[in-house]
This record gives sequence, C-alpha cells and structure tokens, in this order.
Amino acid sequence: MIPQWTGVYPALLTPFTADDQLDLPLFEKNLQAQLEAGVQGVIIGGSLGEASTLQSEEKKELVQAAKQLIDGRIPVILNIAESTTRSAIEQVTLASKWGADGLMLLPPMRYKSDDRETIHYFRTVAQSTDLPIMIYNNPVDYKIDFRPELFDSLVDLPHVQALKESSRDVTNLTRMLNRFGDRFKILCGVDTLALEELCLGAHGWVAGLVDAFPRETVQIYDWVQAGELEKARQLYRWFMPLLELDIHPKLVQYIKLAATHTGIGSEFVRAPRLILEGEERLQVTKIIQSALANRPTFD
Repeated sequence: MIPQWTGVYPALLTPFTADDQLDLPLFEKNLQAQLEAGVQGVIIGGSLGEASTLQSEEKKELVQAAKQLIDGRIPVILNIAESTTRSAIEQVTLASKWGADGLMLLPPMRYKSDDRETIHYFRTVAQSTDLPIMIYNNPVDYKIDFRPELFDSLVDLPHVQALKESSRDVTNLTRMLNRFGDRFKILCGVDTLALEELCLGAHGWVAGLVDAFPRETVQIYDWVQAGELEKARQLYRWFMPLLELDIHPKLVQYIKLAATHTGIGSEFVRAPRLILEGEERLQVTKIIQSALANRPTFD
C-alpha cells in the first residue's frame, strides 16, 4: 500500500504484558479501533511506541501483525531512530524485508549533528532504499532542527516525500509550502497544534491521543477537510486538556493511561519507564475522567 501522506496517521503505542513481553492481542485491538475510526495510515515504533526500548525482532513482530490485520487497506510505516548511519541502513533493509510500506526517518540519535552531517545522514539512508520516506523534524526533543531550507538537499530524491513537522513553530508549515508547494506532504506532529496547522494547509496529522481517542481525532480532520470549522473548533476545545498530555516528557505513560481508560490499551511500559503513581497519577487520571464525563457524541 503506497502512503499518500494525507489524513490521520497514529503513532501507535507498543502494548506490553505484565512480564514485559509484546501484547500482540492488545496491539491488534487498538489497531482495529484505529481502522474503524478511518485513519489513513499507521506508524510503528515511534516515540510513543517506545522505539528506543524495542528489539529488532519485536519491531518485526509488530510490522507483520499490523500488515496481517490491515490486509492492504492502509500503509504501515516503520520509524527509523538509530544512532549511526550504518545501523539506520540495516534497519531500513529489515523494514523492507518485513513488508513495511514506508519509513519515518529521524536524525541521528544521541549525537547533535550539524546541518552538513544531518543532510549526509538523511541522503545516505534514503539512497539505501526505494521505500517512501517521511522526515521527522523535532528539534525540541531531539535537538536537531531540519529547517525548511535544508529540504533543498532532498528535493532530488523522489521517495523522500513528507515531513512530520514537530518544531512547535507553526510558521514552518507556511515556509515549506511557499518554498516547495506540494513537493513534500506536511503532517503536523504536535497534537496541540493540529487544528491550527490543518487550517493552514497541513496535509495530515501524526497523532498521539488518537491511541486513546481515535474517532475524535479523525473527526477533527474530517471536519476541517469538509469546511466544518466551527464543529472542529468545538471538538478541539473539548480535546485540548487531553492533547496536552502529548507534549509532556512522560507522554508514553500519560497516553497509555488514557488508552486504558478507553479500553484499548494498558499501562504497562518498558523500564526505565515506570507506571505512574502518586499525585502525578491522580492529576492525569482527573484530566482523563473529566474528558470522558463530557465526551461529545456525533454521527
């Protein structure tokens, strides 16, 4: 399935069992909820998927489980988040063997590369595959800013097709569109900026709280596309306290707790992450329960 890089792409959670094994039945339950809501693609092994803790064999299991359940209806994207160019190329090669339909590519992990090094990394990895690629720009969390003008260096690579924009600078969207038109699809990667960026012309939304609230997430996207902006605004305002869970360092624990409350996830995380407790747990639970108590209904 060729990704079109439009619509809602959940950054899927990776469910674990109490004894720290992949919980594939729960993974499939959440994935089924995403399909029923109408998402246009899924991303495996992203930040929300606890990428840094996953073994290669586990990524294989997740990709293959998703491919079997989805059965060609939407594309399956694998996140590539490695420390070296060589290991990134190795992971890309495996992704292709496993049947991934596309890749989300982060800059080098654990080393703050300069512009020349980042360009070389992206080009070298991209030239090792013919799979469609979405570049992930998140300088807030990963300290490397792949600014709009740096995409000049990737224009000649036709399978580098999209940008997950998570810089928190909404004007980057317009800069990209002014500079490149529709050459690169742009997907908002920050839940709390999604409506704003969709209204400004973003092609899609790589979403986090969709893991707990798939119908609401897709509905906002659909209403924006249909020009039903007042409906989208009202739903977005209800959603905002939940969406803010996506921009916290403990977004994995927070969103897993939310997915537990909606019946399509569990709290189990992989160490060094730990399940929430104490006052922090109470505060996050209060946000989730308040939203559920006032959850909107729509056709």
